[in-house]
Amino acid sequence: MTGIGDLLRRLFRREDRMEKETWIIFGLGNPGAKYAHTRHNVGFDTVDRLAAYYQVSLSKEKCEGKIAEINAGDRRLVLCEPLTLMNRSGDCVAPLIQWYKTNPDHTLVVCDDIDLPPGRLRLRSKGGPGTHNGLRSISRLIPDGSYDRLRVGIGNPPPEMDLVGWVLSRAEGMDPVLDRAAEAARDWFENGIDHAMSRFNGKGNA
Repeated sequence: MTGIGDLLRRLFRREDRMEKETWIIFGLGNPGAKYAHTRHNVGFDTVDRLAAYYQVSLSKEKCEGKIAEINAGDRRLVLCEPLTLMNRSGDCVAPLIQWYKTNPDHTLVVCDDIDLPPGRLRLRSKGGPGTHNGLRSISRLIPDGSYDRLRVGIGNPPPEMDLVGWVLSRAEGMDPVLDRAAEAARDWFENGIDHAMSRFNGKGNA
C-alpha cells in the first residue's frame, strides 16, 4: 500500500517537472561497445564530457534513452544519449521532448558531420536534416526542424575507405574537438544559440 508520504513526493516531483523550464541536449550515436568512440558517436562523447563537467551520471532510462538531470536555478538541463540505433534517434528524441513538456527550440542535438572538415564545429538554429540519418529520423517526428543542432566535423573518408567504414572507425586525436564541442553546448544552454554561434562557428575553430 502506498503511503501518503510517497504520494506527496511523487506529486512534488511531477509538479517540479511541469514548472521548471527544461532544456535538453541529445548526443547522437549507436549504443554498444563496438561503436564506442567512433566518428559516428561524437555526440555520445560530447554528452559524456558534459556529464563529467556537471558531475552527474546518465544512470536513468526514459523514452528509450539514458538521461541525467541538472538543476540550474529555475531551469533544468537534461542530458540524453538515445538507446536506439542512430537511424531511430527520433524514437527517443521526440517522446522525451514531449515528456518534459519542453519546446523543440530548447533542444540541442549533437552529431557528426562528414561535410565539415575534421575539428570544425557548426551550430545552427532549426533547418533541415541534410544527409545525416539520425537527424532525418528526428525530423520525421519534428517535421518543422524546430530544434537546434551542433555538428562536429569528421571530414570525408580517404580514397581507400568507404563511408560506412569511415564513420564507424575509431576517431583518433578528437579529444580537443570534443572538449570544444562540450564547451559550445554549455554556452548554448547558458547564453543561447546566437551567443554560441558567434563563438564557435568561425573558421578559427577548425
